[in-house]
Amino acid sequence: MGANLRGELLRLLREDEEFRLAVMGLLGYADLKSSVDRLVEAVNELTKLAKAHEERLAKLEERVAGVEDRLSRVEAAIEELIKVVKSHEERLARLETAVEELTKAVKAHEERLARLESAVEELTKIVKAHEERLAKLEERMTNVEDRLSRIEAAIEELTKIVKAHEDRLAKVEDRLTRLETVVEKLANAVSVHSMRLDSFDRRLMALGARWGVESEEAFRNAMKGIVEDILGVARVSKWVYFDKDGVVYGYPSQVDVDVAIKDSTHILVEVKSSVSRGDVSEFSRVGKLYEVVTGIKPRLVMVTPFIDDRGLEAARTLGIEVYTDV
Repeated sequence: MGANLRGELLRLLREDEEFRLAVMGLLGYADLKSSVDRLVEAVNELTKLAKAHEERLAKLEERVAGVEDRLSRVEAAIEELIKVVKSHEERLARLETAVEELTKAVKAHEERLARLESAVEELTKIVKAHEERLAKLEERMTNVEDRLSRIEAAIEELTKIVKAHEDRLAKVEDRLTRLETVVEKLANAVSVHSMRLDSFDRRLMALGARWGVESEEAFRNAMKGIVEDILGVARVSKWVYFDKDGVVYGYPSQVDVDVAIKDSTHILVEVKSSVSRGDVSEFSRVGKLYEVVTGIKPRLVMVTPFIDDRGLEAARTLGIEVYTDV
């Protein structure tokens, strides 16, 4: 029942204004109203403060949202910067590797340049030495030509003398013995001159091989002309044969070599700007092939300005004559 009464009173206070005012009068309305007014003012102030706080809170939330958004962007930017820094570190590592490789390459090029400079210096010295030797050879050639001219003049004079002797032989029988003696001496002199011309021939071959003329083939042609047309001591030709059994090169191929024939002696001549041990062995096989094909054992002669020690040893072993200096 107490609970029902309490509930009814509360209902009347809410719904019945007169009852509510009566109760207020009984309870001291003036004081209550003043308290309520203060309470209302306080509530209004609190409402204003709450509203202001709500506005500030909304602004703060907006700022917080902005800060969070900025923080997200900053975090994203930091991640990008981390990626960029990592990429830069990788590129820097690659650049360091490339710089090391370039340093090695530059060092290698400097070493090669130093070797090339040294080689150029050596070549310069060799060329200078060759020029000096060439000057000496030219001087010697001039002397040889002068001596040949004098020999030719002497031979011409001797020919005149022989002719005069022949004319006088018909008239003076008693001078025949002395004339024959003179002729014999003349023949010996001609033989000596022939030997000296052979020496000149070999020197000229070495000189031509050393400086090339223009090519080894051109030098061979020049030697053929000198030997056949000028000196008249030999016949020079080129022997060409197809080596079907591969005696020289180990397989079927054409073989050609210069042949000088003097009296009954066959001389195979090989003219090269430089000769190695392999060249000597090859030339020896050419000589064996020539002997098998023609039935004549040839004399083997190599003319070259440059041959190494092993080549010389092989030539001596195989019985090949080498002319390497004028």
